[in-house]
Amino acid sequence: MAIPDYQTFLLPVLLAVKDGKEHSVQEIYSQIASSFHLSEEELNQKLPSGVQSTYHNRVGWAKTYLKKAGLVNTPSRGKVKITERGLAVLSQNPQRIDQNFLKQFPEFLDFKDFRTDNHSPLKEESGTAESTLTPQEILENSYQDVRNKLAHELLSQVMNSSPEFFERLVVDLLVSMGYGGSRSEAGERVGKTGDDGIDGIIKEDKLGLDTVCIQAKRWQNTVGRPEIQAFVGSLAGNRARKGVFITTSRFSREAQEYVQRIEQKVVLIDGETLAELMIDHNVGVSDESRYIVKKIDMDYFEE
Repeated sequence: MAIPDYQTFLLPVLLAVKDGKEHSVQEIYSQIASSFHLSEEELNQKLPSGVQSTYHNRVGWAKTYLKKAGLVNTPSRGKVKITERGLAVLSQNPQRIDQNFLKQFPEFLDFKDFRTDNHSPLKEESGTAESTLTPQEILENSYQDVRNKLAHELLSQVMNSSPEFFERLVVDLLVSMGYGGSRSEAGERVGKTGDDGIDGIIKEDKLGLDTVCIQAKRWQNTVGRPEIQAFVGSLAGNRARKGVFITTSRFSREAQEYVQRIEQKVVLIDGETLAELMIDHNVGVSDESRYIVKKIDMDYFEE
C-alpha cells in the first residue's frame, strides 16, 4: 500500500498517546507502522532529497500539527504526551482529524496564519497541495521539479555543443568527481585516441593506483550491446579492468544486462545521469539562489 498522507496520521498519533503517559517518538513510529501494516520497503521510502524517510516525515508533521493545536505536548526531548484538550477531543470519538478540524483551535490558526487577509495566488495554489503533502514534501517536490527542468535544459545544451567541447566537459566532470588528478593530467590522456567523442584512459584516483578506460558518445540514438562489447574489448588492450561509458542518449536493456554479466567493471552513464552528475558537481551550472532549511538544535537547549 502507499504511505498515507500526513493528515491520515493525525488521529492515530493522538490515539497512540491516549493513556496520558509519556511516549517516545520512536514508540509512536513503530506503533503506527504496525497498525497500518507498512512493509520495510514502504518504511524505507525516502523524500526526494533522500535524507529522511517519507513515513517519518509525515508522522512527524502530524505530531507537530497536533502540538500546535494544543492536543499534545512534548514534556521532554523525544517524548510526547496528550493534553487535556487532546483527551477532550478523543472523548468526542472523532472519525478523522484533519486541518479543517484543527482550525477550531486559535493556536493552530496562529501557527498556520489562516487569519491573514492576504490570500495571494501562491497561497491559494499551495492550499490544495497541503491537503496531502507536508510542507517539507511540497518544498522538496518543488526543488525536484526545478532540478528536473535544469537537467533537461543542460542536456539540450550539451547536445548543441561541439565534440571538442564535449571532450572538455567530460574531463571537467571526471576531475570534479575526483578522477584523473588535475585537469591538465586528465586532459592529456582523455580524448586523444577516440572517434567522435572521447575514447581514452584516465587515472582512477590522484595517486594513479588504477586506470579507467573512458568512452563517451554525443549521440541521440540508443547505445546497444555491440558498442559496449567493443568498448569492453578495448579494456584488455589498455591493461584495464574498469571502464566508464558516457552517452548523451540512453542504453538498451541488452547493453545494461551485458555489463552485469562480464568480469570487468563497466559503469554506464546515460544522458539523464550525466546531467544529474553535472548538477551535483557544479559543472556547467552556477548557483542562482540558495535556501537552507533549519531545525531546532535540541543539544543547545540542554541545561
